[in-house]
Amino acid sequence: MREEEEEDQTKMLEIEEKTTTDLTGDVDLVDSSSKTRISGDFLSPFPDQVLENVLENVLLFLTSRRDRNSVSLVCKSWYRTEALTRSDLFIGNCYAVSPIRAIRRFQRVRSLVLKGKPRFADFNLVPPNWGAHFTPWVTEMSSAYPLLEKVCLKRMSISDDDLSLLANSFPGFKELVLVCCEGFGTSGLAIVASKCRQLRVLDLIEAEVVDDDIDWISFFPETGTCLESLTFDCVECAINFEALERLVARSPSLRKLRLNRHVSIGQLHRLMIRAPQLTHLGTGSFSPIDAVPQGEQELDLSSAFTSCRSLICLSGFRDILPDYLPSIYPVCANLTSLNFSYANIEAEQLKSVIRHCHKLQVFWVLDSVCDEGLQAVAATCKDLRELRVFPMNAQEDSECPVSEVGLRAISEGCRKLRSILYFCQRMTNAAVVAMSKNCPELVVFRLCIMGRHLPDHITGKPMDEGFGAIVMNCKKLTRLAVSGLLTDEAFRLIGRYGKLVRTLSVAFAGDSDMGLTYVLEGCPKLQKLEIRDSPFGDAALLSGLHHYYNMRFLWMSSCKLSLAGCKEVAQKMPHLVVEVIRDIDEEDRDNNSKASTIKEDPGDAVEKLYMYRSLEGRRSDAPKFVSIL
Repeated sequence: MREEEEEDQTKMLEIEEKTTTDLTGDVDLVDSSSKTRISGDFLSPFPDQVLENVLENVLLFLTSRRDRNSVSLVCKSWYRTEALTRSDLFIGNCYAVSPIRAIRRFQRVRSLVLKGKPRFADFNLVPPNWGAHFTPWVTEMSSAYPLLEKVCLKRMSISDDDLSLLANSFPGFKELVLVCCEGFGTSGLAIVASKCRQLRVLDLIEAEVVDDDIDWISFFPETGTCLESLTFDCVECAINFEALERLVARSPSLRKLRLNRHVSIGQLHRLMIRAPQLTHLGTGSFSPIDAVPQGEQELDLSSAFTSCRSLICLSGFRDILPDYLPSIYPVCANLTSLNFSYANIEAEQLKSVIRHCHKLQVFWVLDSVCDEGLQAVAATCKDLRELRVFPMNAQEDSECPVSEVGLRAISEGCRKLRSILYFCQRMTNAAVVAMSKNCPELVVFRLCIMGRHLPDHITGKPMDEGFGAIVMNCKKLTRLAVSGLLTDEAFRLIGRYGKLVRTLSVAFAGDSDMGLTYVLEGCPKLQKLEIRDSPFGDAALLSGLHHYYNMRFLWMSSCKLSLAGCKEVAQKMPHLVVEVIRDIDEEDRDNNSKASTIKEDPGDAVEKLYMYRSLEGRRSDAPKFVSIL
C-alpha cells in the first residue's frame, strides 16, 4: 500500500496516555512529580480567573500535539485548560480510548483523525472483519461535537449509515478523508455529497468502495460548491462523466482533482479546460479510449496542460499509453510531485519526462524504469526529498530490475533526500553505506529486499554493515524498515544508535532473540514495532516489558511465539491489550460466527500477536478468531 505519510498530518493533535493514569475513571495526565496540585497540599496555580484566561489565550497558539501533551502534564489546571483549547484531535488507535472518554475530556473538537487496523492490514495479514468500526465514534460525536468540520479515518470500517449520520449531524461539515477504509458504498457518498453543503474536501484514498449503482457525483449541489479537493481514483465503478464535468465547472475553488480509471484521456482534456486553476491532478486512465470524439479533431492535450499553469503535482497514469507522455512536458518544469506508481513505463520513456523536472521533490515510480531510469532521476532532480520505488511484481521469485546501482546513483545525485522506500532483490552493503554518507539528513529509510534472508549479493555477507551505517550516520532517522540477511549485530547497532527511531519494521530478518532485545532495550523513542517472518520468540518478547506501556503498538506474525509467552506478558502488564489472532479459512471468512476460538494449550504457536496500550482494557467487538489474553 502506498501510504500517505500519516505522521505528517498537519497540526493534528493526539491523546497522550502516559504518566499516572486511572483506568477505571477519567484520564489523569497529572505528572506525579509536579509540585503544583489542586488538592489540599498545594494552592491552585491560578488564584483568579484572569490568569486562567491568559493561559487559554496563549495555548490557542500552541499547535504541536506533542507540545500540548507536555503542557497538559504540568498540573491539573493546565490539563483542563489545554483540553478546552484543543480543537484538533489525533487518535492513533481507535481502541486506545473510548469515544465517551475522549469526548468527556475534549469538548470543543472541530477536527478528528482516527486510525484503526494495524498497518500490516495493507498486506492482508489482518483477517477481514477484525474490527475498527467507526459506528461507536460517530454515534457519540453526533451529539457532542456540533461544530465538527473535519474527519480523517485510516484503516477503519465505516458503513453507509455512519456516513449518513455524519452528514446529518454536523451542519458545518467541510472535510472527509477516508484512507484504506472499507464497508461503505456509493450510496453513502451520495448522502455526503447531498447533505454537506459546505463540503470542501472529499478524498477517497485506496479505499474499498462498493458499487451500489448510485450516481453519487450527481448528488452534489446544483448551485456553486465549495469543493477544493475531490479524490476518487480508488473507486472501481464508472461515474457519470457529464455530472462530473458540470461539478468541476461550478467549483471555482477546486484545486485538487484525482480521477479513476474510467475517465478517459479525452474526458480528462475536457475537465482540464474547465478547471485551469488545478494544482494537483490525477489523470485517470491516460489511455486513448474515447480520446477522439467522433467528428472532432485530434485532441491538443499539450495545450490543455499548458493552460494549467498552476499544476505542481501529477499522479494517476493508469493504463498509460507512452505516446501521450509528451503532452505533460509543458508542466514538468513546475512539478514538485510526480507519481508514476501505477504507470508501467520503461527507462527511455521516463528519461524523456524526467529531464524536464528540475524542481521535483517527491517522486513515486515502479521498478520497470530499471536502474537506468533512476540514474536519470539522480542526474536531474537535485532537490528530491522523497523517493518511492515499488515492485511491478511483488512475488519473491519474480525478477526485479532495480538494484544497488540505482540506490547508489540516487544517493550521489539527490543529496537532499529525506525519505526513501526502495523495493529490490539485490543489494550491497556498500550501496547502503554510500546512502548513509551521501544523504545524512534521512528521516525515513525503508529498504525492502524481496525474498527471505538475502545477503549482500556480491560479498555474500549479511547486510549488518549497511543498516548499521544508516543508524550511525543518519542522526535524524525516525522510521526504519529492515530486511535481508541480518544477524544480531545489525540489531545491536540499531539499539545503540537509533535513539530517535519511532517506527521500526522488520521482515524476513533476524538471527536470535538477542536481536529484538537489543532494540527494545536501546530505542527509547520506539512507538511502533512491526515484525513478520522473523525468528524472535518468547524471550525476546518478554525483554520489552519495561517499554510496552510507552509504545503505541507491537505487531508480530510468523515468528516463534507461544501462547504461554503471550499470556505471561498479559499477566505482568494488565493495562496492555494482548490480542492473539489466528488465520481463518474461507468458510470462516463467509461465516465468522462459526469461527472457532483459539486453543488454550500454552505450547501452541501464536500466528499473529497484536499488543497496544489502551485506557479501556479489552474491546467488546473482538471476533471469534481473536483471543484477548
